[in-house]
Amino acid sequence: MVAVAAAVAALGTVSGTMSALGAGHGANSAASASRSPGVSRSTEAAPGPPAPTARSTRAPKVPKSPATSAPSTRTGGPPTSAPAAGTRAAAPDRLYRPAGSRVADWVAAHPEDPRTAVIAARVADRPAAVWFTDPTVSAVTARVAAVTSAARARGRVPVVVPYAIPGRDCGGASQGGAPDIAAYDRWIDAFAAGLGTGEVIVILEPDSIAQSGCLPSGARAERFAALARAGRVLKSADPRARVYYDAGHSGWNPPARQAAWLRQAGATAGDGVFSNVANFRTTSDEIAYDRDVLADLGGSAGLGAVVDTSRNGNGPPADGAWCDPPGRRLGAAPTLDTGVAGVDAYLWVKLPGESDGCRGAAGTFSPSYAYELALGSPSS
Repeated sequence: MVAVAAAVAALGTVSGTMSALGAGHGANSAASASRSPGVSRSTEAAPGPPAPTARSTRAPKVPKSPATSAPSTRTGGPPTSAPAAGTRAAAPDRLYRPAGSRVADWVAAHPEDPRTAVIAARVADRPAAVWFTDPTVSAVTARVAAVTSAARARGRVPVVVPYAIPGRDCGGASQGGAPDIAAYDRWIDAFAAGLGTGEVIVILEPDSIAQSGCLPSGARAERFAALARAGRVLKSADPRARVYYDAGHSGWNPPARQAAWLRQAGATAGDGVFSNVANFRTTSDEIAYDRDVLADLGGSAGLGAVVDTSRNGNGPPADGAWCDPPGRRLGAAPTLDTGVAGVDAYLWVKLPGESDGCRGAAGTFSPSYAYELALGSPSS
């Protein structure tokens, strides 16, 4: 699975990005890379399971096809046009920084800690995603609305992550989600009701497509139908919402296979794909991969890609380690202005410093790891 370290940051407790309902992800998956136990959220609107972690061992790795080494003809500009790790976004950026998060709570509680200034400036003050992992239908509308209305009041664009698909994380660390597809449909309806009418970026169910090979064909078809319906419901509720579908990451499924699954899940009716959630793959590799996926997917020429750059400044560890590996660093700062054709945004979907489970319980904030990422130790 994609590693999206599970971290739930409720509207009152933030774990990183902000998870509004729960958490969860894995290695080849977002969760396995950092989400193993749920999704690794930087901020969560309400308590829930940890976000997926960045484990790269969850799904079998598939060698990159030759096509992934170069951009497809769909977009111009080579993947090398991606910014160097740690590059700061042009200010001011319009992305929303949630008011509450685990890292923000830690910074506020430790003003005398020698690491606080660095963590505050390089991690806590950056825009991050808000995860919603609790499948409780009655609570999700208000939780989503709390985030979107706060962002709208500040003239900012929030990033929200619905993460409650049935069979989430294939029974892994971030397992959970709605009890069945009918319940999930009701939850998505309630989620959409909280979007409002402003701009919002929706990262729809990390790992749900890339990891779907774990499901029997019938269950996979049901999941894809539910994701296609979810996209339609979200876009209908808020025509200004940008909905992106799960592309896994460049070390997981071959582009053609991922594109075929995305097509079945209705991705051509969305705004594009997202990749590298909670993982460490380099931005240039992700851009090349996403372009190949989009070329194979077909659909509108306007479909774009967003990349989670939160921890990919040094790329993935040579030994394939996924659980809070040393030698990593922050990637490009979150921005809607990437300067790269076909790449709509660099986002911090997983909050740097949220543990994959080796620097503390999965989803909890590790100041030591956040500090290491912020300082940018040499690649190892």
